[in-house]
Amino acid sequence: MANLNNKTALVTGGSRGIGAAIARRLAADGARVAITYIRGADAAARVVKEIESAGGEAIAIHADAADAKAVTAAVEQTASTFGGLDILVNNAGILIPKPFEETTLEEMDLVIHTNLRGVLAATQAALRHLKAGGRIITIGSCVGERNMMPVLATYAATKGAVKMFTQSLSREVAPRGITVNNIQPGPIDTDNNPAAGDWAPPQIAITALKRFGHVNDVAAMVAFVAGPEASYITGASLTVDGGANA
Repeated sequence: MANLNNKTALVTGGSRGIGAAIARRLAADGARVAITYIRGADAAARVVKEIESAGGEAIAIHADAADAKAVTAAVEQTASTFGGLDILVNNAGILIPKPFEETTLEEMDLVIHTNLRGVLAATQAALRHLKAGGRIITIGSCVGERNMMPVLATYAATKGAVKMFTQSLSREVAPRGITVNNIQPGPIDTDNNPAAGDWAPPQIAITALKRFGHVNDVAAMVAFVAGPEASYITGASLTVDGGANA
């Protein structure tokens, strides 16, 4: 397990699924953790309670990832509450599977604002607090690199943008000792994308391992990249996709 003692992490969209798993893992590795949520205050409270019951420190902040002011305020609240910020995990995201010709401009805006604009805003706010050893980690997607599934054009575009943002920013902040990386999950078993769901078979078909992954598979990669042993990894897009992009 990574040594994250005395570190503070903010995980956006941390009330359920991959985000909740990341929050629990970072806390288990010693970090103080803030999570944001937009809906499901009860779910966010449960994550906080689980972390606290295990001896950790955590808070939940209501903030819509599509609202740049809200995510900026969440960064400031995290730093104020815990006395700084060391790790930002841009996890919040949204997927609207729909043929592109049928996608409304409002739906495009929501996906772009949540998956890209929110990431940019949170990262910019975090850079005001991060010091040497700081970590910026964004949860992208394997389809941001190679998309073999239909009805994901807008989503894939945002995840491709995140990949290039990661590469570009890594060079800007490297002199400050801050690393920037992009974790690209493939099919992961969550409430929104269950391994037993109707849309699961075509996703399983494109993986080499012929199965879905677990949220803890992604959390483990995030924890490694957040830790001291990953200090020489930056600007990277690391896939956790069961060989979907193999």
